[in-house]
Amino acid sequence: MNSLDEWIRAIRRDFHRNPELSFGEHLTQEKIINILNELGIECRKIADTGVIADIRGNAPGHCIAIRADMDALAATELVTERNVDYVSENAGVMHACGHDAHMAIVLGLARLLQEQKDDLSGIVRLIFQPAEEVPPGGAIKIIEEGGLKGVDAILGMHIFGDVDVGLINLCEGPFMASSNRFTIRIFGKGGHHSTPAYCIDPIQISSDFIRSLRTELPMRVDPDNYVLGFGTLNSGGQFNRSPDELVMVGSFRTFDDGDISTIEAVMGEILDSLMLGYSKKCFDGLPSYELDILRGYPVLVNDPVFTRAVSDLLCNHFDDVDDEAKPIFGAEDFSFYLQKVPGTYAVLGTKNPAKGIVEGNHSNSFDVDEDILLKGTRMLFLLTIDFLEDPRRYLK
Repeated sequence: MNSLDEWIRAIRRDFHRNPELSFGEHLTQEKIINILNELGIECRKIADTGVIADIRGNAPGHCIAIRADMDALAATELVTERNVDYVSENAGVMHACGHDAHMAIVLGLARLLQEQKDDLSGIVRLIFQPAEEVPPGGAIKIIEEGGLKGVDAILGMHIFGDVDVGLINLCEGPFMASSNRFTIRIFGKGGHHSTPAYCIDPIQISSDFIRSLRTELPMRVDPDNYVLGFGTLNSGGQFNRSPDELVMVGSFRTFDDGDISTIEAVMGEILDSLMLGYSKKCFDGLPSYELDILRGYPVLVNDPVFTRAVSDLLCNHFDDVDDEAKPIFGAEDFSFYLQKVPGTYAVLGTKNPAKGIVEGNHSNSFDVDEDILLKGTRMLFLLTIDFLEDPRRYLK
């Protein structure tokens, strides 16, 4: 068998050539099962296209889970001199968020643990999870099908293209944001532009709404604690006619569930005021609106006790650890696991201008500095072994 470093790199490139979308990871699932079987690790399918496996030590003990996400994105990869040997062969799909590397890193961990399983006390559960990219995500299905049964703690990690190569970021408490989608339908009264008195223009109302929201929301929620944007506005079909209806769709992210409620309330208050301001006696019940907010992934909250123990260990073994990293507005369904068991989610940087690796996640030219793959495996291995040897330091 090749050296661990070469082995992990080859696996990552194979996954990268063959990306699959959420809940369509059938070939990926087959590859993971084959690799685990070659290592002598029993595994089973879970959550349709996921895989779960337990590595059992010779002595009883606690159980720690390690999660890797599997799905790719709907994007056409840009061919470069760097990726020409492993560019996506699945048209319109690419691993633009590092999930190929996550799977390779955790399979590297599996190889290390299997080689030393006779010295382990306890169980290491490997969770290869489908559909992280598309809410409601695959984590809920993993949990519903018993993927966390018997698990005492969980670890997760994500490669980030805007973090310097090799830097490990984590923090206690909220670390990644909630993701929430809003849909607003505004009903007006259509008519010819030459007779505005007989119209209620939903486009004008939406314009006032966006302007008012941008002004009022920062006075109710700390601007550092949320981001909000509009993705689509759809209305009308004729250049000289005010439409009857408009639909706008957007999203916002926060680090606090209370802020979600506040943002929803502010939206409702502004819309109520606009409906009153644009009303006309001749059009009873108009304008009107519907506001629908779909809450996606919740805030990802790293367990403070567990994360402190993780930080202590990593700082003792690596020079480039920031254990007071600023929370990020990315969202992750790993948050669902952390609502069930204590654990930590960390970030590993891959940005390396010297190698031309500078694109952020979800870019069609995103790539990974493969020198960090072995570091990711070593990092998870150290944490797993340390937890199994002294779980009391990690748990409340």
